Amino acid sequence: MTERIRYTWGHSSLGDFIAAASDVGLVAFEFASRGTQAVDVLRAHFPEAVIEHDEAGLVETVSRLAEVVDHPDRDLDIPLDIRGTAYQKQVWASLREIPAGTTTNYGAVAANMGTRDARDVTEAIASNTIAILIPCHRVVKKDGSLSGYRWGSKRKRELLAREQRSGAFQLV
Repeated sequence: MTERIRYTWGHSSLGDFIAAASDVGLVAFEFASRGTQAVDVLRAHFPEAVIEHDEAGLVETVSRLAEVVDHPDRDLDIPLDIRGTAYQKQVWASLREIPAGTTTNYGAVAANMGTRDARDVTEAIASNTIAILIPCHRVVKKDGSLSGYRWGSKRKRELLAREQRSGAFQLV
């Protein structure tokens, strides 16, 4: 049986995004300009799946994701269907353990996983397709300064500021 991935577009205070879900849960939540390029990327990620636009079926998901953008410190319990290699999933699971309002660095994530090579961690973080819910924005450089963010450093800075304003922010 062919897998079906449904997608639609949403708008948030940090820009437009694409959301895609399988029957299990969210497979992608990425800031992107509306258009065919983001849909083509989705098709490339899931070459065996039927990719369908489903605005009506994902309206509640899009609303909850827009809320997550405004309140990245909140856990809205959105079901996820995390796709990646075993190593990527391990890195992403580690990121999900970073409390809202807290930052860590790439080396610390690597050390917590039992490796000293932060480059592999950095690569796994860069391939994350689920913004905010897999909180790669909470990973910074060793000196505490911001580093790259797949969806732009301005968004990363703002997400961290929103978490700070929520009252729980610390550097670990």
